[in-house]
Amino acid sequence: MLRENSSFLETLLYDDFDCKVPRHESEGAMYHLSNVMFTLGYMSGSGFVGLIYIFSLLAIGFFIHSLWGWLDACGLDFFMWNLLLLVLCLLQLAHVGYRLRKVTFEEDFSQLYKAMFRPLQVPHSVYKEIVRCSGAQVVNLARDQNYAVEGKTAIDRLSLLLSGRVRVSHDQQFLHYIFPYQFLDSPEWESLRPNEEGSFQVTLTAETDCCYVTWKRRKLYVLLAKHHYIARLFTLLLGNDIADKLYALIDKLYCRGGVRYDIRLPSLYHVLAPSVESEKEKAAESSRHDSFNAQESPVKKSPPDHAELIGEDSSSLVLEDFADMTGSFMEYTSEKEYMK
Repeated sequence: MLRENSSFLETLLYDDFDCKVPRHESEGAMYHLSNVMFTLGYMSGSGFVGLIYIFSLLAIGFFIHSLWGWLDACGLDFFMWNLLLLVLCLLQLAHVGYRLRKVTFEEDFSQLYKAMFRPLQVPHSVYKEIVRCSGAQVVNLARDQNYAVEGKTAIDRLSLLLSGRVRVSHDQQFLHYIFPYQFLDSPEWESLRPNEEGSFQVTLTAETDCCYVTWKRRKLYVLLAKHHYIARLFTLLLGNDIADKLYALIDKLYCRGGVRYDIRLPSLYHVLAPSVESEKEKAAESSRHDSFNAQESPVKKSPPDHAELIGEDSSSLVLEDFADMTGSFMEYTSEKEYMK
């Protein structure tokens, strides 16, 4: 018997614990098998596979242990506790299986995931939140229909082209095309803060039958504020899209003499492009040559053919077209002055 005025710790340390009914035989096979399952279960790894492994073996172990408590130990408390733990393991397995279920999307959204989001290893659960924010709807745009009109259409959404081709123009001057899996209004989106309002400065017209997915501005801002991973993802996608549009404009920019202008090297144009004086000298020499030989025509260096540029009706932008603009790079004579 235990001493009445002793604590539980003192009893364990100093008193001899006498079992009223000592058992000399070992427990049955079910008891040992359940403990083997517990041991194997707690040796699992991490991740979803590890969760399935541990809860499956624990469920088997608790099931065998509950049978042992009911048949061999004849204890209702043994049986009930192990049965409760068995149910909890089964619920955990159901939860893990629900999280591992295959997420399916419509054909357009599946192709969008393969083209843009799967190369970035975006999880399906994250992509599902992005699709849900758009309403999981694809909007159609008929041929020659305007998506936005400069100075009139408000910037209240962000859209991504899924199929077709959209023409971007300003004052009826062609700028560039927008192709599938490019944003329609990424520059406009980045030009405004969340509390600002504005309108398009370009006109976007469908050259073919198009379809696109769109996110409302307020709903997308709420999603970006809630999920920082999605915010960083959209920052990356929008930045890359704006860079592609900028390089599309640079490919159409030419200096005097047909030299392609690179906005990253403002001083290179002055080296490659012929000066005004040299052009005048060449013109004078060609006129004198005409007086001596009227049958020979002077060879003039023509600007690049418009048909070779991007787009069927595109016209190249000549650098002198920007000479009258304030802050134009025509005002700078060297790269050092440009970088000041």
